Amino acid sequence: MPLHPRTRDPAVTLQEDREALILADRLGFYDAFVGEHLTDPEENVTNSFIFLASVLPETKTIKLGTGTSNLSQSHPVLIAAHAAMFDHLAKGRFIFGISPGTLASDAEALGMDLAMEERNKRFAEAIDVILAIWERDAPYDIELPGNRYKVSTRRTQVPEVGRGQMYKPYQKPRPEIVGTVVAPHSKGVIAMGERDFHPLSANFLLPHWLPSHWANYQQGKAQAGKKADPSDWRVARTIFVADDERTAVRYGREDARSPYRHYWDKLRGNMMRAKRHVIFKRHPEEDDSAVTLERLLDELVICGTPAKVADQLLALREQAGPFGEICYAGMDWVDARLARRSMELMATEVMPRVNAALKEK
Repeated sequence: MPLHPRTRDPAVTLQEDREALILADRLGFYDAFVGEHLTDPEENVTNSFIFLASVLPETKTIKLGTGTSNLSQSHPVLIAAHAAMFDHLAKGRFIFGISPGTLASDAEALGMDLAMEERNKRFAEAIDVILAIWERDAPYDIELPGNRYKVSTRRTQVPEVGRGQMYKPYQKPRPEIVGTVVAPHSKGVIAMGERDFHPLSANFLLPHWLPSHWANYQQGKAQAGKKADPSDWRVARTIFVADDERTAVRYGREDARSPYRHYWDKLRGNMMRAKRHVIFKRHPEEDDSAVTLERLLDELVICGTPAKVADQLLALREQAGPFGEICYAGMDWVDARLARRSMELMATEVMPRVNAALKEK
């Protein structure tokens, strides 16, 4: 997201996060998504565009994605302009990750309605306007039915000098658009399929909820008269790879200082307070007392040697459906050596095993 203990210095953790992205590029990771929050010091990135711009000169091939840009929190003109400019800076190494922005304290700080329903509405209106800006030329005259955002530069444009015109993206007709999916049976995934946006299933969900995302994406594609492509579906998981099993289990689950333990303790608290912890349940009626930290560590942390992690990922794909990309969730670097080594093993040993096994099928 990333997520760090709030006792750590942001100047240090931001550099650590930069190192993680630069290392991912050198190891051949395909893309990296970075989130943003305004009012949670443990999630230290407040603007994903600024952070991603800081690593552009030091990366070569990795695609850089907002993970996500919280569309309910800014006017769509601002986001359309910033995203298009970043796409040019990145020369197409950009993925536009979008969501409403779910942190209630961000909404309060901005003086917004705290109801998630209202933020979802703002999100839907914002993406419609962003796409309209990218599709049209000045003066735009965007006034969509039921949409609060009206965009025009007609009164102040100076066509002969180009004033009143905004950037269009570097990628044509637009960058890949990815939406994060958290809720089981999310109806938003149907809309993604209809609009050719691509889903990224969050690492928060117990694995048995994941098939609902693929089913809904297929439904949305079918409603648009198209066939769903598995390569467009990303699934995020929390993964730690070590050279030996004992280190993997200790650092990934058991140690009191484990960054994975800290991460899931924080996420469990967040979801319980927000009444969204059904994602941690085996069925909606399961008692809240079943949602323990130990269970989350056991079911939502994939850890082990390269061979064991590869086997777990292949089993996950059998259970979830034919997702095309596994997203490796970033953690605080309590032990920088182990954190780097895990990423190296993921790239050089785990994924070659996984991809070879898939080719054999």
